[in-house]
Amino acid sequence: MTAERTEKSSFIVLVTGEIEKAVFPEINSLYCKYNYVYGPDWKFISGVEEGLSPSCEKGQQTQHISINTPIEATFSSTNPFKWPQLIISCYGHDMFGNDVIRGYGATFIPTAPGRTQRSIAIFVPQASTTTQRIMSFFTGRRAEFVDSRIVSMSQGREITRVSTQGLITVTFNVVLKDVKKYGYDVNPATISRISEFPLPHFEEKKPQKLPEIPLPPPPTVEQTEPEEQVEDPPEQEEVHEVEEIT
Repeated sequence: MTAERTEKSSFIVLVTGEIEKAVFPEINSLYCKYNYVYGPDWKFISGVEEGLSPSCEKGQQTQHISINTPIEATFSSTNPFKWPQLIISCYGHDMFGNDVIRGYGATFIPTAPGRTQRSIAIFVPQASTTTQRIMSFFTGRRAEFVDSRIVSMSQGREITRVSTQGLITVTFNVVLKDVKKYGYDVNPATISRISEFPLPHFEEKKPQKLPEIPLPPPPTVEQTEPEEQVEDPPEQEEVHEVEEIT
């Protein structure tokens, strides 16, 4: 008996790496939460979909905060629409000991296989009024998003005011499988070469020349001599002879 091989119905994206470090000039300690956002055609196969890093502090002789939190995920899909994104939410303690939001950030998983390092800008939403800003400073209830996935979307963010707090460095190791079977070539080494699946040869159709129709000769105008105008002789006055009566 021969075992029939089932055809692949999707391509696979394997991601490993780590959240390396964070640079926040005004913050000495924080911890991070991360999760993934992807489209409806994508499936999360294995790995850690949501994670939490330990609480990290800034060193005495360094300006960055070492996080060193590993990430691992495997996705499958049939099309690249809404490619997966990594969402990072940072939290820390303020001067009163309250656990407050320190910022949000998002980045797409690299589409090219191999090792990639990215710096993600971390921003925090601002209160709409000065009074709310002062109250949130003392109460520890600062402005934050209800759902962190809004960071990966463009709708509803045009009126949101934010301020940048720092940067987070993330390293990705990406492996792609069966991507070319769906007509996508993302490998920089082969993207400029002829594809493994040649396209049909399309011959350029030259426009057909219409047969030349001889033009009729221009009509010839016969030159006719102008008719001589014959002038009528002048009328002679009739002379009536008058007989003399004798």
